[in-house]
Amino acid sequence: MTFKNSILLGTIGGYHDRFHVYQKPRTLEERLDLALKIPRADGVEPVYPQDLGHDGERVDLVKKSGLGVSAVNVNIKTEEQFVKGSFTSRDAKVRDKALNYIKTAMDLSADLGSNMVSVCPLIDGWDYPFEVNYQDQWRQMVETFEKAAAHRSDVKISIEYKAFESRNRIILPNLARTLVLCEKIGAPNLGITMDVGHALMADETPAAEAALGQEFNRLFYVHFNDNDRRADWDMLPASVNLWETLELLYYLDLMDWNGWFAYDVFTRNGDNVEAVAATFEIMENLEKLRHKISKDELDAMIADGTPARNINKLIASLL
Repeated sequence: MTFKNSILLGTIGGYHDRFHVYQKPRTLEERLDLALKIPRADGVEPVYPQDLGHDGERVDLVKKSGLGVSAVNVNIKTEEQFVKGSFTSRDAKVRDKALNYIKTAMDLSADLGSNMVSVCPLIDGWDYPFEVNYQDQWRQMVETFEKAAAHRSDVKISIEYKAFESRNRIILPNLARTLVLCEKIGAPNLGITMDVGHALMADETPAAEAALGQEFNRLFYVHFNDNDRRADWDMLPASVNLWETLELLYYLDLMDWNGWFAYDVFTRNGDNVEAVAATFEIMENLEKLRHKISKDELDAMIADGTPARNINKLIASLL
């Protein structure tokens, strides 16, 4: 399987939490220059509007870099106007603004040759019982993505689900609920971004969810990272869940995945440029490890379904 690697541009910019600043901010030009110097980097995932500008005034900087664009990431969460929701805000003007963000990002994505946007509605949800009208929220999500998908059929909209953070409960917490939304609307250009860390947070088996998404032709995009299933730590791939990551690679290969491999990875120790570069090498090494057991052997293991034998073979492959 060939890796077409994309860097989420935010991962080589500023990074902080409520306790510390781990990495100082960098301009778009600085991050693009760094991306060009990272071995195995084929493209980037810029953020609209923070990277590209509200009117796309910085699109030319990305074009001039010569890097491919895997998708345009639509940020409808950090601006103050979205603090109480974006697509499900009680204010219709805010909902319209969020929709227009997707439409503009779609146009910019087409201009960049990507033809895909990825959007994570993690500000849309609830924190307490009796806080929101669940039926209204669902209908607002359907209405938003119906209109967005109809904006232009040549650009895919890939919805990234997440179980919690920043809301205690996010309206699209898992692949199944996101799939229901896509199927409810029915537009062929509407699909799903599976962030491996988000799948783990939702207590999913990433390979199983990828297979389900592919069954409905809705798996559009994948973000690789890792965590301990308790929080969205954006750790290096396979650093915690080695076998689940290998299994996901097996299934992506099985479904003839020819899309991008994008990476949402951060580190609190050292510069994240080094972490991104290491991520690319980690993925190549994971692929080598996967091939230490042939596809025929893996197929036979699945057909056999005996854990005692199968796990022993997997462990032996590490020796």
